[in-house]
Amino acid sequence: MSRTTHRRSDASPTADSADADAETVLALSGITKTYGPETAVDDLSMSVVDGEILALLGPSGCGKTTTLRMIAGLERADAGTITLGDRTLADPDAGAFVPPEEHDIGLVFQDFALFPHLNAAENVAFGIDDRPAEEREARVAQLLELVGLDDHAEHYPEELSGGQKQRIALARSLAPEPDVLLLDEPLSNLDVALRVSMREEMRRIIDETGVTAIWVTHDQEEALSIADRVGVMNDGRLQQIGRPERIFERPTSRFVASFLGQAGFLTGRVDGDAVETDIGRLDAAHFPGLDLPDGTTIDVLVRPDDLQARPAADEATADGRLTQRQYQGPSFVYRVETTEGDSIHCMHNHTELFDVGRPVTVDVVADHPLQWFER
Repeated sequence: MSRTTHRRSDASPTADSADADAETVLALSGITKTYGPETAVDDLSMSVVDGEILALLGPSGCGKTTTLRMIAGLERADAGTITLGDRTLADPDAGAFVPPEEHDIGLVFQDFALFPHLNAAENVAFGIDDRPAEEREARVAQLLELVGLDDHAEHYPEELSGGQKQRIALARSLAPEPDVLLLDEPLSNLDVALRVSMREEMRRIIDETGVTAIWVTHDQEEALSIADRVGVMNDGRLQQIGRPERIFERPTSRFVASFLGQAGFLTGRVDGDAVETDIGRLDAAHFPGLDLPDGTTIDVLVRPDDLQARPAADEATADGRLTQRQYQGPSFVYRVETTEGDSIHCMHNHTELFDVGRPVTVDVVADHPLQWFER
């Protein structure tokens, strides 16, 4: 069942593009979808290579599910092309549109969509009922074993837990051996405690089959943990696409920076070989590619683990004041309002307890370059 895959462990953590040695399975070029005056997807282009998991990440209403539905053939694109291998699935200008039943694409929905009158084995077999009985039974047994539910073959959906239902839904989608697997918020109907174990289990299953997958989610932690590449969408546009590490560490816009993780922004003013900020003068070596005229204002991205707060001797020497303390078990995250009004966060060990309201100085402790955005 397994085949050669191109997973994150084999690729550069900073590469933005898909594996150059892998075959492109699915390509979207200039895809646009409108509903009346509203543009749901706007001139979106991307490609997915053989064996990779691409996560489409973004807030509700950003166009990620509409994109998935156009790939599946459940929605017609108004412009652009979608190709699967050497087949054109959609090209409005040429009048081309392949109906969903001819796409060779598997779908996994957030609501499981199992047939209540069929048991687990029958649900898995639903998409391959045109195969000979012996071949069909062997494929179902193989997939039930893969998802760890071979002893639940005769159970009906009402007898299965949420996680078990999702694994059966995944097995059913994999049964016809699709060219691409599409997953639309597949874990959103599960309890929070179950989501982490289920995403690891589903990643394992997808890895073992080697299927190419697009996973839609609004959960940043989910996307970063399961994907080989992440595409961040907002207002119908693809804002940035690349390796999870690259997207998180080197966001190309304030939106991407703010959407991924807890982001704070320091106002900085370029001054020769340094940047003046509310927490002090920072050497320009902290800022890759900074080549701006003196006096230019920039926003410096700082995350909680980039900063440390220390009690100030008095108000005159303080960089700001602690305004919030958030206990996270192993750590405290403190929000600091600087003297000029910037809001930033500092992460400390759980043993470092500071009172809210006290004046503090803030140090940059990051051992990596800081991302910045020109205003």
